[in-house]
Amino acid sequence: MIDKRSKKLAPSKIFAYVTLTLACLLVLFPFLVIIITSLKTYADSVKVPFDFFPDNVNVEAYKEVLSMSSLWRGLGNTMIIVLPIMIIGVFNSSLAAYAFAKIKFKGKGIAFTILMFSMMLPGVITMTPAYVIYDTLGWTDTYVPLMLPNAFGTVACMFYLRQYFRGIPKEMLEAAEIDGLGRFGIFMRIILPLSKPAIVAQLILWLIAGYNDYFGPMLYLDSERKYTLQLVLKLMTGSAESNWPKIMAACVVAMIPMLVIYLVAQKQFIEGIVSTGLKD
Repeated sequence: MIDKRSKKLAPSKIFAYVTLTLACLLVLFPFLVIIITSLKTYADSVKVPFDFFPDNVNVEAYKEVLSMSSLWRGLGNTMIIVLPIMIIGVFNSSLAAYAFAKIKFKGKGIAFTILMFSMMLPGVITMTPAYVIYDTLGWTDTYVPLMLPNAFGTVACMFYLRQYFRGIPKEMLEAAEIDGLGRFGIFMRIILPLSKPAIVAQLILWLIAGYNDYFGPMLYLDSERKYTLQLVLKLMTGSAESNWPKIMAACVVAMIPMLVIYLVAQKQFIEGIVSTGLKD
């Protein structure tokens, strides 16, 4: 006779589910406010007392935003900066990660320790001297200061990929070496194909960071025609009477590319993050 026992959730699990649900709602609430405000008229957005939901759904703000040439120009400028450096930077970071993970060389431990220590230094420390250098070279109001430093890769990306590469069996690399592959050939034909989830995860993280960068473009760019998307959005809030439905509609439009990219690549992104955490 089968003993059927009612399955009850433990209090700890109930607490965990409630906490996660509240945290999820807390994270999603600002996005809900953005979407709802974008569907209001200007009069509804400044109404006193404040109404959370609009009396009528209004899409005029989206029509105005989609007809803004400055918004599309800002999006194009952002992609000009981010896309090439995203690919070059991740590739160069992966080369360094391969060296630290699979190649023995003199001073490897010291070099790695110094790089790890550099991650603890606030970026603000190097911002002033970097600006002085770029200004002296005449590179301000160009995209060079926004692209050149990241072209050599980042320590964070290198460290992440190093952890992933360490999990690739050394016997596989030794077999490839016996077959005549050099170190670069092993990297291109074995390391990179086996590390696709981790590479995709880093490409997405790099793209999001560059897409959302505000301080760098604000510091180096002066000409409005060179403004990135984030600076264009900031310009919309500069007037005394900000049109909040229009601003929120622009924010929704700005979020869509990143949302689409994440949804398309989320399987590999999650696999890359989880797999890296399991590597020895």
